[in-house]
Amino acid sequence: MSGKDNAPLWGGRFGTSPAGAFERLNASIPFDVRLAPHDIRGSIAHARMLGRQAIVSAKESEELVSGLEAVLKEVEAGEFSWTLSDEDVHTAVERRLREIVGDVALKLHTGRSRNDQVALDLHLFVRDAAEGIREGVLGAMRALVEVAAANRDVVLPGYTHLQRAQPVLLAHHLLAHFWAFERDARRLEAAREAAGRSPLGAAALGGTPHPIDPSLTARDLGMRPLVNSLDAVSDRDFALDLLYACAVLGVHLSRLGEEWVLWTSAEFGFASLDDAYSSGSSIMPQKKNPDAHELMRGRAGRLIGDLNALLITLKGLPLGYSKDLQEDKEPLFDAVDAVTPMLAVLPEMLRTARFDAGRMRSAAGGFALATELADFLAARGVPFREAHHAVGRLVKRCEELDLSLEEVPDEELVSAHPTLAEFPRTLLTPEGSVANKKSGGSTSPDSVEAQLRDAGRLLGE
Repeated sequence: MSGKDNAPLWGGRFGTSPAGAFERLNASIPFDVRLAPHDIRGSIAHARMLGRQAIVSAKESEELVSGLEAVLKEVEAGEFSWTLSDEDVHTAVERRLREIVGDVALKLHTGRSRNDQVALDLHLFVRDAAEGIREGVLGAMRALVEVAAANRDVVLPGYTHLQRAQPVLLAHHLLAHFWAFERDARRLEAAREAAGRSPLGAAALGGTPHPIDPSLTARDLGMRPLVNSLDAVSDRDFALDLLYACAVLGVHLSRLGEEWVLWTSAEFGFASLDDAYSSGSSIMPQKKNPDAHELMRGRAGRLIGDLNALLITLKGLPLGYSKDLQEDKEPLFDAVDAVTPMLAVLPEMLRTARFDAGRMRSAAGGFALATELADFLAARGVPFREAHHAVGRLVKRCEELDLSLEEVPDEELVSAHPTLAEFPRTLLTPEGSVANKKSGGSTSPDSVEAQLRDAGRLLGE
């Protein structure tokens, strides 16, 4: 190729080549080469449409498709190479295509702009990434259901303000994470759906005089065609949808991770991780650290930052393409790369963990049972505020006597409130407390069994 052939796609109006420093700043190829498979699939659909619409000949369309398929094989085999002078993934693919099929490659860009081309690449990437992350979330949900079902009878304290509050079944606690992940899965499905509209046909921003058919390319790609060309090249809502879904998922993973960091500490001692999912210390031989859970907690900040980065980039942009939109990719790639390995490790980390049921039960008793006394009084007509104060005085009396609620003598119960003379002592156990719950969605055994059935149906199991 001549020096002119090696000039940028937009170089016809310029008298000099880009300065080296500007070329390095302007180039997106170091990171957007990741979009090569999506770029090529979009170009294959475009090339086929050009042939069907007789914008290029049938032979030229076939040559373009064949050449693009050859480039795709190189990409998938890890043999595709690029240089900084390619500027972006689109130019790199077109350069390699021309090396394979010759000058017919110069016709590929007919009726298309890099503006709708890069938007399509991003739509395809988000669609695939959302589906992949959703599958990872479903894997974590399956593991939670399995572990919950295997530990139906284990009781532990539920917490508010990180203070022991009331007993709950471990299965109920694990299923709380399941239902949070179920919402994450729905958000990811919505992000995938939002990415399902093809921007091809918008060209730079106002369409093209060539007789293209955007519905053909959209159908080939399993997408819906554009509605408004200007919106099509400006829209990055679908990317925000995925980033938001990842950020909320990251918050949910962080919450779960924080619990396991606490549970596996000597102070709690509720659970232990399998050695395969722990690490040690370079100086303290005894250490067994929950690093994976700490990374889940730590990466939430990155994910929130990725969402904020793109929101801030978009907030001042007019309609149409601006170079600022080059900055949409790295936060997106980072979010996907941050979430994916966490979801890969979580299911087996849950399945192989061990619980100390005795320690959990011991922590679930004591003053965590106080609400049972207040609810008992309220159920017998005592105004709840009066009941609350009476039991509060009883708790204070137990502290003075250095007794747990289970150990409190009958006369102290009656002294707190005469109606407590009828109180059944079976409710002053963690098991009695959870069994006493009657409201839908509660921690009662029957409610948890219903949740397990619903979870199984949702997962198709």
